[in-house]
Amino acid sequence: MKDENFLKEHNARQLWHPMAHPGEAQAHPPRIITGAEGVNITDIDGHSVVDAVGGLWCVNLGYSNDLVKEAIAKQLYDLPYYSAFAGTTNPPAIEAAHAVQEFFADDGMERVFFTSGGSDSVETCLRLSRQYHRLRGEPTRTKFISLKKGYHGTHFGGASVNGNNRFRVNYEPLLPGCFHLPAPYPYRNPFNETDPAQLAQLIAQAFEDEIAFQGANTIAALIMEPILGAGGVLVPDQSFMPMMREICDRHGILLISDEVITGFGRSGDWSGARHWGVKPDMMSTAKGITSGYFPVGAALMSGKVAEVFEGSTADGTISHGYTYSAHPVGAAAVTACLSETLRLNLHDNAAERGTQLYDGLRRLSEKHDLIGDVRGGHGLMSGLELVSDRAKKTPLDAATVKRIHDATYDAGAMVRASGHNILMSPPLTISEAEIDTILTALDAGFAKA
Repeated sequence: MKDENFLKEHNARQLWHPMAHPGEAQAHPPRIITGAEGVNITDIDGHSVVDAVGGLWCVNLGYSNDLVKEAIAKQLYDLPYYSAFAGTTNPPAIEAAHAVQEFFADDGMERVFFTSGGSDSVETCLRLSRQYHRLRGEPTRTKFISLKKGYHGTHFGGASVNGNNRFRVNYEPLLPGCFHLPAPYPYRNPFNETDPAQLAQLIAQAFEDEIAFQGANTIAALIMEPILGAGGVLVPDQSFMPMMREICDRHGILLISDEVITGFGRSGDWSGARHWGVKPDMMSTAKGITSGYFPVGAALMSGKVAEVFEGSTADGTISHGYTYSAHPVGAAAVTACLSETLRLNLHDNAAERGTQLYDGLRRLSEKHDLIGDVRGGHGLMSGLELVSDRAKKTPLDAATVKRIHDATYDAGAMVRASGHNILMSPPLTISEAEIDTILTALDAGFAKA
């Protein structure tokens, strides 16, 4: 690796960063992270902090899992790559697909299509949902319904169903035929409804109205996160997803559960849909599938979907895929990661430590008026919505949010600033004491606001 002076001199000079203005990154270079151990990361200046972001919602196992690292290293020597196209496969891909299917068997998933990440997985689900209806003789079912505030990646399909205009406006026009419903967001919604159960009913009715307006025979799928992650950790009422499932069934619409964040224990169960007792038709996954150690995702299909493809007399060929689909090194990482995820019962620790974090954030909100809303309570995914005026719910200005973020880092925790939200998704291996470190650092960060 180049020396420290070289790295600082060239930081953000050649590399464009995701979700960042290139000029801003050059004027204020990003932190250079040089090392990680356990749940801690260390920057180039030697400052070590608890990673309350978990990489990017993904480092479920923390940074020191030797079993996964060894599986990756061994596979690099045995078979570093071969294509899953044109009638070839590899042993790790077969093993990984079996492991993933078993992991999500209780969700009704029976088939696995490997991708390179979450955006790929969403794109796969969207495309295959259209093909599913074509194979069933309903080619007019091409439209998608999703939720405002939902996040589904950055491909054109995913950006089109995304519910946050921040990821859309610079790239429009996007995919036609994508429509959005209000989010299950009691703090802010067009109905001015603060009761989560009543809000769930209103959104379900809006879904019915949209179906009636568009025509059920034109809609391919509803895609939704069981808990909306990047949109601010929006936890719906327990009635919400079951109602949406029932409406989909009644109108012949597929339900795609976007589990890129909520899968593999992050939400306090092995899938987010399982919290609400719902079995989707398709699931998009990534992140925790390898704990971020290798770029892998997977699109999962229920038996209902698999039967249509595998039993079709029409062209059921999946004319879709990626160079790195079923990559042998990635597949080896998947099998090792899932084995460790189950061995460590990560969903249990996520549930327990998630409650600790949520309760601590609520106590901080009693102390700091800049915290307008506290969200979470389902596993290790929590959010703070920051306001300058609680009564008016006025979003806090970007400069103050940045001050809080930077002061929190200086005090010992990396959190994620997203608009006027602070989001947290630490590794699922985190301890009680390390959660306390996050809370103490946040308290110090707000004191510097």
